[in-house]
Amino acid sequence: METMEFFDVKSKKKFKTDKYKLVEKKGRFFVVAKAPAPGTHECWRVVSKDAAKKMK
Repeated sequence: METMEFFDVKSKKKFKTDKYKLVEKKGRFFVVAKAPAPGTHECWRVVSKDAAKKMK
C-alpha cells in the first residue's frame, strides 16, 4: 500500500501511515486509518474515484 498523510483532529497533528482501509459511503470514497494518539478514534480522508480504483 501507498503511504498516505492524515490529520488527527483530536491531537491536531499530521501523521503518515500505510495501514488504512478504503471505505465507500454514498458514492464517495474515503481512506480510514487508526489514529496514533491514545484512544480508539479513526482519521478519515477523502480520495478521488480514480485513486480508489487504483487501491482496489
